[in-house]
Amino acid sequence: MAAKADSILVTEGVSIRFGGLLALAGISLVMRPATITAIIGPNGAGKTTLFNCITGFYRPTEGRIIFRPDGRDVVLNRLPIHKIAQLGVARTYQNIRLFGQMSVLENLLVAQHHFVNHRLISGIFQTRSFRKSEAEAVEQAWFWLEFMGMEQLANQDAGTLPYGQQRRLEVARAMASRPRLICLDEPAAGLNLQESEELNQLILKLREEHGVSVLLIEHHMGVVMSISDHVVVLDHGEVISDGTTEQVQQDERVIKAYLGEEDAEELQSVTKGAG
Repeated sequence: MAAKADSILVTEGVSIRFGGLLALAGISLVMRPATITAIIGPNGAGKTTLFNCITGFYRPTEGRIIFRPDGRDVVLNRLPIHKIAQLGVARTYQNIRLFGQMSVLENLLVAQHHFVNHRLISGIFQTRSFRKSEAEAVEQAWFWLEFMGMEQLANQDAGTLPYGQQRRLEVARAMASRPRLICLDEPAAGLNLQESEELNQLILKLREEHGVSVLLIEHHMGVVMSISDHVVVLDHGEVISDGTTEQVQQDERVIKAYLGEEDAEELQSVTKGAG
């Protein structure tokens, strides 16, 4: 079955087992282009496992993951990780994975390795195509440093940055790979209130100014409910709710499994305030 014409990502009955454990049980979702979709749920619900399937770290036992970067259907779970990245799928991690002893600028250059002409002869003779691809990579790196307001940190070792700046750099590195879909795994983890609000604005700018689709795992409900167009709730590896922020907050299954009555009321006030 072809993916829906107005979609960028579709999962069809995605399941995965680890031994006797069914970690994902028939996950089906549709994500539209240039939208922000949040995946939420209790610890152990299968959120990161789903991310790992989409980005190629795990291969589903059953089902298909279809990516539509240019209107054609590409089945991601048939491809290796590097091919998925080349198609335009990027991600960040729950635990920051920067190259700590490399500079901020170098981290952004490494992210573009598959755009640079790596042929031995081209490198030896410094061909025009080699110089052009290197210059474009440097230009792209500086663009994202300026976008993040980090250009003054270009030559600083990434591992010496404050935690909030490391989070921003990780998003910048993912964006430097020129994705159509960026998967953010708990980007607000460890951030204070001001940094979380700045993150909200950053994610919205990625969507609004660059047309990138954002798939987000997040426990910070203020972030989720303030910026998401679409929310999918997982529990024990299954989808228990799928809709707008308002629909999800009012879903009795979500309240019972995850939010609780008091949290649901609080989140409703967050959403009204954001509107």
